[in-house]
Amino acid sequence: MDALSVSDLKAVIAGIAGIMTEKKDELIRLDGAMGDGDLGLTMEKAFTAARDESRRMDEADAGKLLAKIGMTIAKAAPSTMGTLVATGFMSGGKALSGLTSLGAKELSAFFDAFVAGIMQRGKSKPGEKTLIDVLHPAAQAMAAASASGASLADAMKACREAAAAGLVRTRDMIAQHGRVAYYQEQSRGKEDPGAVAAAYILQGFWGYVIGAA
Repeated sequence: MDALSVSDLKAVIAGIAGIMTEKKDELIRLDGAMGDGDLGLTMEKAFTAARDESRRMDEADAGKLLAKIGMTIAKAAPSTMGTLVATGFMSGGKALSGLTSLGAKELSAFFDAFVAGIMQRGKSKPGEKTLIDVLHPAAQAMAAASASGASLADAMKACREAAAAGLVRTRDMIAQHGRVAYYQEQSRGKEDPGAVAAAYILQGFWGYVIGAA
């Protein structure tokens, strides 16, 4: 597989929806430790709506499709995490306007804009124990891989490895945002629920690409 078509992107979103349903209880448990415990429900609702709406879309422009998915998520899950994820998709989609398929470089551009949009909206940066600590290294790894001429599958493998390493690093961080930030030092040693959810979003992409490679 050299590139993702619009139909492939719809399949990726369906895959993420399935992952979020499968991992719903895990995300609820993680979020319930120091948050309000609704993250699993939020992510399932967000991506179920995105999957259903994407299937109804007659859209040939990959960028517009992803931006519309973001708008669907924003409407279906107007929580903090839902809004951040929605912003990521809308920002990433805008960066790809006019494209009908996404190779390694184009998907890298999507993730770069995805991360930048979330950082701007959430006023966050790497090292603050958030979803950015998974997404940022993943986007950087994919950018480096695509710049070196890597295939889409190899770029996604680099993304997967960087995301996994980023998730591990979050455990030693102290939360700076959201309800969990109230716990400060007590948050050290625990997985950040948003970071875990971000890893599952990426899993939807790499699982589809690498599985089909």
